[in-house]
Amino acid sequence: VQLQASGGGLVQAGGSLRLSCAASGRTFSNYVMAWFRQAPGKEREFVAGINWSSISTYYADSVKGRFTISRHNADYTLYLQMDSLQPEDTAIYYCAAGRSPYSSRWFQFDYWGQGTLVTVSS
Repeated sequence: VQLQASGGGLVQAGGSLRLSCAASGRTFSNYVMAWFRQAPGKEREFVAGINWSSISTYYADSVKGRFTISRHNADYTLYLQMDSLQPEDTAIYYCAAGRSPYSSRWFQFDYWGQGTLVTVSS
Protein backbone atom coordinates (compact mmCIF):
# COMPACT_ATOMS: atom_id res chain seq x y z
CA VAL A 1 0.00 0.00 0.00
CA GLN A 2 1.25 3.49 -0.86
CA LEU A 3 0.71 6.33 1.62
CA GLN A 4 0.77 10.09 1.06
CA ALA A 5 0.57 12.39 4.09
CA SER A 6 -0.50 16.02 3.84
CA GLY A 7 -1.90 18.89 5.88
CA GLY A 8 1.14 20.02 7.82
CA GLY A 9 2.04 23.66 8.25
CA LEU A 10 2.84 26.47 10.67
CA VAL A 11 0.40 27.18 13.49
CA GLN A 12 0.48 29.17 16.71
CA ALA A 13 0.32 27.47 20.08
CA GLY A 14 -3.26 26.62 20.95
CA GLY A 15 -4.22 26.25 17.31
CA SER A 16 -5.40 23.27 15.32
CA LEU A 17 -4.40 21.32 12.23
CA ARG A 18 -5.86 18.32 10.45
CA LEU A 19 -3.52 15.86 8.80
CA SER A 20 -4.61 13.50 6.06
CA CYS A 21 -3.05 10.34 4.71
CA ALA A 22 -4.25 9.09 1.34
CA ALA A 23 -3.73 5.39 0.70
CA SER A 24 -3.65 3.54 -2.59
CA GLY A 25 -2.91 0.04 -3.78
CA ARG A 26 -3.98 -2.73 -1.46
CA THR A 27 -7.26 -2.82 0.45
CA PHE A 28 -7.06 -0.03 3.01
CA SER A 29 -9.50 -1.64 5.44
CA ASN A 30 -7.17 -4.63 5.89
CA TYR A 31 -4.61 -2.49 7.71
CA VAL A 32 -4.15 -1.08 11.15
CA MET A 33 -3.18 2.55 10.69
CA ALA A 34 -1.15 4.92 12.84
CA TRP A 35 0.53 8.28 13.06
CA PHE A 36 4.09 8.67 14.27
CA ARG A 37 6.19 11.80 14.59
CA GLN A 38 9.87 12.65 14.70
CA ALA A 39 11.22 15.89 16.12
CA PRO A 40 14.73 17.15 15.27
CA GLY A 41 17.33 15.14 17.13
CA LYS A 42 14.78 12.74 18.57
CA GLU A 43 13.63 9.24 17.80
CA ARG A 44 10.43 8.53 15.93
CA GLU A 45 7.57 8.17 18.41
CA PHE A 46 4.07 6.77 18.27
CA VAL A 47 1.24 9.31 18.32
CA ALA A 48 -2.04 7.49 17.65
CA GLY A 49 -3.39 4.28 16.15
CA ILE A 50 -6.68 2.96 14.86
CA ASN A 51 -7.74 -0.61 14.15
CA TRP A 52 -9.48 -1.84 11.04
CA SER A 53 -13.07 -0.88 11.75
CA SER A 54 -12.46 2.39 13.63
CA ILE A 55 -13.99 0.95 16.80
CA SER A 56 -10.66 0.92 18.60
CA THR A 57 -8.34 3.91 18.83
CA TYR A 58 -5.34 4.39 21.08
CA TYR A 59 -3.05 7.31 21.81
CA ALA A 60 0.26 8.28 23.31
CA ASP A 61 -0.21 9.91 26.71
CA SER A 62 1.32 13.13 25.42
CA VAL A 63 -1.52 13.70 22.95
CA LYS A 64 -4.48 12.04 24.66
CA GLY A 65 -7.42 14.43 24.85
CA ARG A 66 -5.94 16.78 22.24
CA PHE A 67 -5.56 14.61 19.11
CA THR A 68 -8.16 12.45 17.40
CA ILE A 69 -7.38 9.74 14.86
CA SER A 70 -10.02 8.59 12.41
CA ARG A 71 -10.29 6.77 9.11
CA HIS A 72 -12.70 6.59 6.21
CA ASN A 73 -12.23 3.19 4.64
CA ALA A 74 -14.41 3.91 1.62
CA ASP A 75 -12.15 6.84 0.68
CA TYR A 76 -8.90 5.12 1.68
CA THR A 77 -8.05 8.03 3.96
CA LEU A 78 -6.62 8.36 7.45
CA TYR A 79 -6.92 11.57 9.48
CA LEU A 80 -5.35 13.15 12.55
CA GLN A 81 -7.19 16.09 14.07
CA MET A 82 -4.77 18.00 16.28
CA ASP A 83 -6.16 20.56 18.70
CA SER A 84 -4.51 22.65 21.44
CA LEU A 85 -1.18 22.32 19.69
CA GLN A 86 1.94 23.10 21.67
CA PRO A 87 5.52 23.85 20.56
CA GLU A 88 6.57 20.38 21.69
CA ASP A 89 4.26 18.95 19.03
CA THR A 90 6.61 20.33 16.35
CA ALA A 91 7.80 17.38 14.26
CA ILE A 92 7.52 15.59 10.97
CA TYR A 93 4.38 13.46 11.11
CA TYR A 94 4.25 10.11 9.33
CA CYS A 95 1.35 7.81 8.61
CA ALA A 96 1.94 4.08 8.68
CA ALA A 97 0.10 0.85 7.87
CA GLY A 98 0.51 -2.51 9.55
CA ARG A 99 -1.22 -5.77 10.36
CA SER A 100 -1.16 -6.16 14.15
CA PRO A 101 -3.90 -4.56 16.26
CA TYR A 102 -2.87 -2.06 18.91
CA SER A 103 0.59 -1.75 17.38
CA SER A 104 2.65 1.21 18.60
CA ARG A 105 6.25 0.29 17.73
CA TRP A 106 7.64 1.55 14.44
CA PHE A 107 8.92 -1.90 13.42
CA GLN A 108 5.38 -3.30 13.60
CA PHE A 109 4.39 -1.22 10.58
CA ASP A 110 5.19 -2.29 7.04
CA TYR A 111 4.34 0.80 4.99
CA TRP A 112 5.13 4.47 5.56
CA GLY A 113 4.20 7.78 4.04
CA GLN A 114 6.78 10.45 3.28
CA GLY A 115 5.92 12.70 6.22
CA THR A 116 4.44 16.16 6.61
CA LEU A 117 6.01 18.91 8.72
CA VAL A 118 4.07 20.48 11.59
CA THR A 119 5.58 23.56 13.22
CA VAL A 120 3.98 25.11 16.30
CA SER A 121 5.19 28.56 17.31
CA SER A 122 5.00 29.86 20.86
